[in-house]
Amino acid sequence: MVSAEPRRLPRSIWVLGVVSMLADIASEMVHSLLPMFLVTSLGASVLAVGVIEGIAESTALVTKVFSGVLSDYLGRRKGLAVFGYALGAVTKPAFAMATSVGLVVIARFADRIGKGIRGAPRDALVADITPEELRGAAFGLRQSLDTVGAFVGPLVATGLMLVFANNFRAVFWFAVIPGLLAAALLFYGVQEPDKDSASKGKNPIRMEALGRLGKNYWWVVTLGGFFMLARFSEAFLVLLAQQRGVPTALVPLVMVAMSVVYSLSSYPFGKLADRMSHVTLLWLGLAVLVASDLVMALATHWGAVLIGVCLWGLHMGMTQGLLAAMVADTAPPDLRGTAYGFFNLFSGIALLISSAVAGLLWEALGASATFFAGAAFSVAAFAVIALRRLFVNQPTEEQVA
Repeated sequence: MVSAEPRRLPRSIWVLGVVSMLADIASEMVHSLLPMFLVTSLGASVLAVGVIEGIAESTALVTKVFSGVLSDYLGRRKGLAVFGYALGAVTKPAFAMATSVGLVVIARFADRIGKGIRGAPRDALVADITPEELRGAAFGLRQSLDTVGAFVGPLVATGLMLVFANNFRAVFWFAVIPGLLAAALLFYGVQEPDKDSASKGKNPIRMEALGRLGKNYWWVVTLGGFFMLARFSEAFLVLLAQQRGVPTALVPLVMVAMSVVYSLSSYPFGKLADRMSHVTLLWLGLAVLVASDLVMALATHWGAVLIGVCLWGLHMGMTQGLLAAMVADTAPPDLRGTAYGFFNLFSGIALLISSAVAGLLWEALGASATFFAGAAFSVAAFAVIALRRLFVNQPTEEQVA
């Protein structure tokens, strides 16, 4: 049952959630199969998959800096977001036509640039539209609907793989349809609020402006980086499932399980973030990630992998919307695009490092070493939060949260 609270959220938040859902269906139809396509059809190594995924995802996160800054400079968010969704859609046929790893890298790079262009303006638009007291719920709801796409996409991919007898390329061609629908819905379905910003037309990354992003904001940026170090690319979940005996056509269902948990938990934990200490909720999320990594490191059967993947999804639901809301809470309204951009820049660098390290560990020591390392990074992130609370003279939890 949906509570009364979502009805108080602006209609545009629901539309933005559906837009994200459609875009994620398109993306996951490709991404749930891409690691296997690279390894089995194009002959790529697992290390190459890790590097490609790290470069791709970090490209998206780094691009958000520029799109976020530009959205603050223009004082408008929607146009950039529409362009980003459209770019992501038109790259999908390139995966179907790829005959080499190099072409996949180019297509993945362009696809993630589209994601980067839309990401920071969209998140800033969510914050612009939503009342402050409902911000955690709004980000949780958008993330929940987004994650519906993350499990519908692999389901569609699985069905098409069965229909087309494991033909990866046929599935990739179909992915363009929901991608284009996402761009069209955003263009016609969301009305951007008018803003009379004193910083419109001014450089958001001049020293005067950056000085307004205070220490609480940079603390959130630091947290985001540590979380990305602890959580490498989900491509490794797909490869682990295949290694532990899941049939190729059914591997996407593992990601479906993760995404179902992620989707169901995002909105409730988003609402909870409006009512409890953000630091406590972050700690709980890290504890769940440690449990997920340990279960998968020790897994010898696909059933254990499934449990670990579900715990991974729960961690995502507990923390992703929360971190987005924390950025909005600690950044000035006219610099929100820039704030999300820098947040994602540092997260992107951390993700590139963690995915490359995960691939190296997998190649050198096996899958278990990769997930043990993830657990160790999670414990390190937990310790960083604890040390800051112990030794840094900081504001009250209410101010930080």
